[in-house]
Order: sequence, then C-alpha cells, then structure tokens
Amino acid sequence: MEKKTAIYSAILRILRPMIRLLLRHGVPFGTFSDLAKRVYVDVALEEFGIPGRKQTHSRVSVLTGLSRKEVLRVTRLDKPDDRETADRYHRAARVIGGWVRDERFHDGSGNPAPLPVDGEGATFPGVVKEYSGDVPYRAILDELLRVGAVERRDDGKVRLLARAYIPVAGDEEKLEILGTDSACLIETIDHNLQAEPGMAFFQRKTMYDNLPEEAVEELRKDLAARAEKFLEQSDRKLAERDRDANPMSMGTGRRRAGIGIFWFEDEVKIDGCGGKTFRPWASEPINRLRNPFQEDLGGKRKRRTK
Repeated sequence: MEKKTAIYSAILRILRPMIRLLLRHGVPFGTFSDLAKRVYVDVALEEFGIPGRKQTHSRVSVLTGLSRKEVLRVTRLDKPDDRETADRYHRAARVIGGWVRDERFHDGSGNPAPLPVDGEGATFPGVVKEYSGDVPYRAILDELLRVGAVERRDDGKVRLLARAYIPVAGDEEKLEILGTDSACLIETIDHNLQAEPGMAFFQRKTMYDNLPEEAVEELRKDLAARAEKFLEQSDRKLAERDRDANPMSMGTGRRRAGIGIFWFEDEVKIDGCGGKTFRPWASEPINRLRNPFQEDLGGKRKRRTK
C-alpha cells in the first residue's frame, strides 16, 4: 500500500503543472480524459501483452479498468498529428547545431561564420543541405529569422545570433518540447526504478531553498552559460558517433540517446499543497550530491533518504 501511496502522490505532483498548462491553453477535462484513456489503451496493447498470444480488448479492459466498450471507443478516436511541427523543430535545430559544431562553417576564430545565401559549400544553403536534407534552404531561413536565431546583414550574409533553436513563446514547437522533454525525463526515472545495479541512467539535481532574489538572478545567468558550454561539448561528442552526422561511424543496431539540463525556480511556501518545505540538500556540500540510484564504491546500490 505504501508504494501505491507514493505513486499517487507523485502523480499529483506531476499533474499540477500539467493541469495548469492545460487550463491556460483551454483544454477541458473531457478532452484530457479521452487522451489519458487513449494512452492507457495504447500502452496496454503495445507493452503489456502475453508473449506468444495476441493482445485482446478484453485483456486491455482488465489491465486498464476501462470497459470493453470504452476500450473500443478510445481506439477509434483520432490521434493528434504533430509530425509537421516536430519535423520543423528538428530540422531547424539540426541546422543550428551543425553551424555551431562544424568547422567548415566557422570563421578564423572558430566561431560560426556569417554565411552567404548563394552557392554551395560554406554557405547557408550548404549548411542546410548538410544537416537538413532536401528541405529548401529558404524555408529554414524564414523559420530562423522568425524566431530571431539569425539576422540578414547589409552585405546579404546570414549571421547566427543564437547557438540553439528556441521557438518563440506560445509556438507549437514549444508545446512539442513539452511532450518530448517531459517524456524523456519520466522514461529515465522509470528505467532507474527498475534497473539492476550498475545499469541506472545518470539522473541527479542540486537545489537549495533559502536563496535571496539577487542570488537567484545571478546564478540563473551564470549556470545557464556553463550549461550551454557543456551541451555544446556533449553535442559534438554525440555527433561523432551518430551515423547521420558522421557516416563513418560504425556499429550495429539503432539507439537514441542524449542528455538534458533544465533550470527551475519558484517561491518557497512553508505550508501549501506540497506540504511543509524541507531542505534535504542545504547542509550537504555540492560534491557529495548523489544520483539516488547511483552505486557506492563498494558496489552496493543505495537510495538516499530524505
């Protein structure tokens, strides 16, 4: 029963910011309910079958608690299709990543060079062709101009202003990030809850809850700059082994992997919906902060208690 209580508590914490976002975007409960039912049914169909036997609506009904009639109804609902939005986001991000990473598109100082919009090679059409396939370079240029990631100079060249593709507020692309990034984090936590010793993914955070406003503003800028540098280094490392970015990379199978960083902050409330504030890390030196699923030097798996 304690495990169920912990799961229910975690669900409430996850849902609170999610419901706030849904209400802000005018998504009623009925729509959210149908989407949740659809995912319940899809996961039960795809991941909880009995080996060697075809999954049935009756078994899905047992697993999910939905009636067979309701299972059939939600499987017939139209699925939201965000492939166009996702494709636009990933193509623009790949172009900027290649521009930042690839020395062929750098200036003498090793920084992304202003690129002419005509020709091939070290040009804007060249970097688009290299990192975004056969999509017209004008479509990528218009998108990057729209979000303020590049500018057109007086000499006609395109100059990079942002070292990452960040959609403007309220755009569909930002909601695409909500789905992909949140899912990646929850999938990592789910993996770690089940992982054998030594097989957990890296997952950790550091936080303090008695920071003055002035310090938070300073830390936000400082740590963002450090994180940006680390992510650029990580991008180069991953690209070296990715067979799309580096066709010379050898190996079998096909896996997706990456690492993400995010900043969070809010006002501390001693008594609220989340209960009484506690400070589990405040007296702990930063170099002792641990992944709760990390092994100690003796090889025993430990979870830090709060």
